Amino acid sequence: MDREKYGPWAVVAGGSEGVGSELAGMLAREGFNLVLLARKTGPLEETAERARGAGVEVRTLALDLTAPDMLRRLTRTTDDIEVGLLIYNAGANHYGAPFVEGDLESFQTVVTLNTTARLALCHHFGGRMRERGRGGILLFGSFATYNGSPFISVYNASKAFSRIFAEGLWYELAPYGVDVVEFVIGAMRTPAMKARGMKFGPGTAEPEDIAREALAHISDGPVYNSEIGGGLETAKALSAWPRGPVVQAAGESLKQLGLYGLDE
Repeated sequence: MDREKYGPWAVVAGGSEGVGSELAGMLAREGFNLVLLARKTGPLEETAERARGAGVEVRTLALDLTAPDMLRRLTRTTDDIEVGLLIYNAGANHYGAPFVEGDLESFQTVVTLNTTARLALCHHFGGRMRERGRGGILLFGSFATYNGSPFISVYNASKAFSRIFAEGLWYELAPYGVDVVEFVIGAMRTPAMKARGMKFGPGTAEPEDIAREALAHISDGPVYNSEIGGGLETAKALSAWPRGPVVQAAGESLKQLGLYGLDE
């Protein structure tokens, strides 16, 4: 990691568990000071303590990124430091139901987390990076971005928003020395997915491997499809296949994974 370009501070949204924790550890060992954001205080502080063991400064903020005052609270924590790297790793799915049977407020939470909160952080930190003429923005995406899917239609749609947004932002900030990449991943073994009862297959990615790959490709925007588990081939196929069969296959896959209470 180029600390001169992306340092001295990195903000990691979703920096407490899974890939966020791995990212924090890797960046700390590279000498980056960290601001870690997450809702769960316990895992957040545990990750922070491990990172401090590498000799860097770490600030934590227990923050709900969907809260109306989110950005105001965050800027109070970061306005006195120079943030050269923004990693937006937040955006897990919070619901699983046919759209017309689901809770509209839950859908809105998914939209806010994957769109408006993401925009707010990119706008704030991206503007400062442009003024300095250096920096990087790493947005975690999902292969859900390439197709609609039953039972998680809002999640897929919000992920598609992020990918298209990243493409435009990449173009706008590139002349100012700021890298932007939407790093698209597939199934990954995380505490959150384990808690939801996901059945992990042999091709499931490990957080450590995903974190390492993501940091290696910050400059490879606007979109980089993870190569772990045949990611690039998957992205091409999802984009090229007729839409009906793709959506049907997605629905059957979700049932087989045992998610969303759809087992028959």
